[in-house]
Amino acid sequence: MDVEGRATQKIEEGEEKGSQNDDSGLATAHTIDRDSWKQVGSMLVTSFNCGWILSFSNLIMWPLGWTWGIICLLVVGLYTAYANWLLAAFHFVDNRRFIRYRDLMGYVYGNSMYHITWVFQFLTLLLGNMGFILLGGKALKEINSEFSDSPLRLQYYIVITGVAYFFYSFSIPTISAMKNWLGVSAMLTFTYIIFLLFVLVKDGKSNSNRDFDISGSEVSKVFNSFGAISAIIVSNTSGLLPEIQSTLRKPAVKNMKKALCLQYTVGVLFYYGVIVMGYWAYGSAVSAYLPENLSGPKWINVLINAIVFLQSIVSQHMFVVPILEALDTKFLEIDKAMHSGENLKRLFLLRASFFTGNTFVAAAFPFMGDFVNFLGSFSLVPLTFMFPSMLFIKVKGRTASIEKKAWHWFNIIFSFVLTIATTISAVRLIVDNIQKYHFFADA
Repeated sequence: MDVEGRATQKIEEGEEKGSQNDDSGLATAHTIDRDSWKQVGSMLVTSFNCGWILSFSNLIMWPLGWTWGIICLLVVGLYTAYANWLLAAFHFVDNRRFIRYRDLMGYVYGNSMYHITWVFQFLTLLLGNMGFILLGGKALKEINSEFSDSPLRLQYYIVITGVAYFFYSFSIPTISAMKNWLGVSAMLTFTYIIFLLFVLVKDGKSNSNRDFDISGSEVSKVFNSFGAISAIIVSNTSGLLPEIQSTLRKPAVKNMKKALCLQYTVGVLFYYGVIVMGYWAYGSAVSAYLPENLSGPKWINVLINAIVFLQSIVSQHMFVVPILEALDTKFLEIDKAMHSGENLKRLFLLRASFFTGNTFVAAAFPFMGDFVNFLGSFSLVPLTFMFPSMLFIKVKGRTASIEKKAWHWFNIIFSFVLTIATTISAVRLIVDNIQKYHFFADA
């Protein structure tokens, strides 16, 4: 164990023995210090294997092709795992514990970075939740399409999805409260992935006419490649690691790293497998929503879409809890139970307002891939790569070697350039789709 690891361990041991700590940032309406690393690891595995992965064959492999697609999946995946591993070590700074990303950045860099982190993180989570609502609506519409040549408009299913997410979020308000649902979520996750892989193998073997050509002009290929990198980042990270880490039992740093190991071994095996197999089965014709390509039988198509919808109800919750925690901490009476008295009314209104707004926006702009690319570029890139290295420079810079400081400055500069490039790519795609679609389009 290195010096930094020993220092972190001593801090956490002091916390367990009841040493004094600055609790000013620990006031929260949600539960902290309760969950095991296995519970959090299982949540990460199932949440990152949600229905989002059904878009990634199109968003990642189609623009990059086989060679660059595989290289980028491996390199960006490892880079993301490293960045999260680094960030987990800063759960304690100057003997103080930080349960929110924005509090950590604000303490180290001042009030401006607090607000920048707040904007980046909440933008990521808001867009991500809209994407989940679109995903659920798409799954329900695909089920309807199996039984009707004229299915209802997508917006009806988006509303149904928003209502389902609202009721789950109201009943299961915190990350820790998801504990009893993770087993069900894991069963649903592995069931739909197994059936999906079965159909992909069958379709791939029978599809002898598929091609893997990357179409478009040279300029569009470059922009699409940056969009693909954004999607790889989205597939591997969330931008809310400190909030997830806050739920862990002590030692929180060690347990968070164990949970990350579970995600980047077991979890990545499944979602990378679907990404690669989807592209192998359909080539450049792979859809932005993979079940649209499936040949059947009908009952498997219905089953996969039904499970994707049900699984998304649970998995979406992890990605939106930091926003809900901020609302709950501000508006609820945190010294009382969440589902008691006045808190119950406030909780209902908070959840209803949040999901009504998100559902409306998702229904108005039903461009699923655009949400993925944009949240992976403008906000998630700095949250994942830039900010952890900034923390290292500020907290460990005086004692770190020149090589380490140079490495982290490289991360900061590289992620800044990557943010600009991927954001331009995402905005270009959004502008293009706005020209193709109208508000409330039946996409």
